[in-house]
Order: sequence, then C-alpha cells, then structure tokens
Amino acid sequence: MRPSALNIPSIRIERGLTRAIQPIIADAGYKRILIVSGSVRGKIAQLVQDIADAADVVATIEIHGEPSPPKLEKHLKATKKLDIDGVVAIGGGSVLDMAKALSGLIPAKQPIISYLEVVGLGLPLEETPISWIAIPTTAGTGSEVTKNAVIDVPEANRKVSLRDARLLPHLALIDPELTDYSPKRITLACGLDAITQCIEPYLSKKRTPLTDALVEPVIPKALKALANLMQMESPDDRDTMALASVTGGIALANSGLGVVHGFAGPLGSVTGAAHGEICATLLAHGLRAHQRYVEDTDLVTRINAIQHWIADALGGTPENAFDTLDQWVKSQGIVGLESLGLNAFQIPDVASASQSSSSMKANPVDLDLEILARILEEAL
Repeated sequence: MRPSALNIPSIRIERGLTRAIQPIIADAGYKRILIVSGSVRGKIAQLVQDIADAADVVATIEIHGEPSPPKLEKHLKATKKLDIDGVVAIGGGSVLDMAKALSGLIPAKQPIISYLEVVGLGLPLEETPISWIAIPTTAGTGSEVTKNAVIDVPEANRKVSLRDARLLPHLALIDPELTDYSPKRITLACGLDAITQCIEPYLSKKRTPLTDALVEPVIPKALKALANLMQMESPDDRDTMALASVTGGIALANSGLGVVHGFAGPLGSVTGAAHGEICATLLAHGLRAHQRYVEDTDLVTRINAIQHWIADALGGTPENAFDTLDQWVKSQGIVGLESLGLNAFQIPDVASASQSSSSMKANPVDLDLEILARILEEAL
C-alpha cells in the first residue's frame, strides 16, 4: 500500500451555512477584520454586512483578476499597519488566493519576490500568517483547502506559488447556495476545473488510497451534475459541484496534479485566459495522451473507468468518450485554445515552460516536448 496522509483545514459544508455567519466569526475570535471579495452585490453584500455587524471591519479589498506582485504591493501598503487579526475571503479562486497571500505577506519582512517559487527565492515565511476564513462563491478551484496561493507574474510568463503549510485557512465554509444561478460559462469552466482536479490526482504517480477514496465516487457524480447544470438550475447539482471542488482541492494538495495543470499556468500567463476555461479545453486532450502512453495496468483500468463515467454522463460509447467530452465542451461555447488567445507560434515556448512546472511532476507518465507540443496543437 502506498503511504497516505491528508493535510487539510477545518471544513464545513452546508447549504445556507453563511446565513449564520456572525456566530462563526465570534467563534473564530476575530476582532479587526480584513474582507477580501469579488464584486459585492446581492447575497455577497448581505454577507459582508453580517460580518461587519459581528466585528470591526478595518479594511475591504475588492478583487478583479488574478493576484500579481504589483497588486499585492498595492494592498500590502494599505493593510500592513492596520493591526488585522483575521481575514475573511468571499469569492472565487483569485479572491481566495489574494486573501491567502495577504495573510502570509502582511506579517512578512522581505520583498514579495523573496517568497515566490520559480521566479523568486522560494524562502519560507518567517512570521506566522494571519488567520483567515475561506468562503468560496464558485465551485472549481479548491483554493479554500490548499496551502498555496497562485500568483501571476506576467513578465516571466509564469504563474507561480507562494506556498506554506500555515497558509491553510482557519476554516473553509462551503455554502453551495452562494454558487446558485452562476452564469453557465463560469459554471462550466469552474466545474471542469474541479473535475480535472479530481481526475489528475486519481491518475497521479503520487496517488494514495486516501485520495482515491475521496475522488473515485465524486468524479462520476460531478460529471453528471455538471451536464445537468448546463440544461437547468439545480440546487442538488450545485451541492455536488461544491463537494467536487473541495474534494479536488484536498486531493491535489496531497497527491499532485498532472499535464492539464502543467499547461494551465504557462497558458494562463501567456493568453490571459481564465484558468477554468483552459482546463475545460485541455482535459479531453490530456486524457487522450494518457491513453496513448500509459502502460501500467492499474492506470489503464483507471482510464477505462473515466471513459465509462464520461459516457454515462454525456452519452456516446466509452471508446469515444474523450472525443465526446471534447465536442461537448465546444458545444457549450469553449471552442479551443486559439479562441482563448494561444497562437501556434507560441506552442514550443508553452510546452517547454509546462515541462518544468510543479504540476507536471505528478503526471503518471513523462511526456517529452514533442508530445506536449502535439497535445497543444490538437487542442487549438
């Protein structure tokens, strides 16, 4: 048996959970709060007001787009001297990553670049991060249960991580009600990101019995739920996708990812496309590459299972499941990497950057540059 361990924060999953946020804030002991959020309207505006009624909100930051060193510098200047004892993040993956990064960097003493992997020194945080609570409003990234914040560094054409085990949130509050009636394109992109983050650990060379036990029952349910949500709104299916997001986040943090996420960082930085849309475009092509090159019998069995799950959710035969998935994604409006901003002449550089990405280290088979370039060409 492979060795297994899980490193996760406290997690609560319940529809309508955030309607009773005030006692949760009180139990956390937060007195002076920084709120990091996306657009504040509707249910989110009410949630922010409820938090303000429970504690002193000393600053609010509204996030649009992914964290980058200049954005972090701007917000650090505004928050470093505010004596914040708790951060509450309400939003999608970029919001959670920004809050996570700020919780670690507000107490830090060195420049931001010192702590970043790949493009910086990758130094450990010398101070304890500020406690924070994660409240995701999309079902996709799993950032609410991971220890790394993804930072976009456009000048290096890379997305890199600020990583520390202490960056796990004090509490992850998963309220699927906050995702109800999300736009279909966001639902699709976030949903396929979540599903990819369950599938890649299931195939990962670092897979474990514990992560298998988490993702194996979730993948087929999530595929069906996402297909249903493209047809109609459904609270039950929103609940399923929220669980898939959390499950994928736990699995990737403990068993790693693979080729799709290996591509996603460089592609996101080069094209500016949304992370989930990149995953949506690449998932079928990454699976097809594994089918071509995997020889391990256990992995072959797992790939066959995935084919059957896709066919069961989307129709068609298991043998043609990856083609079915590709065509289904396109029929929903995400039609290929070229539409997301990738030009053919950029493929060699993206393939090279992807090969050295941290996500690629867990891929079940080693893929050379020629194979990586071919996957990107097929996904154009």
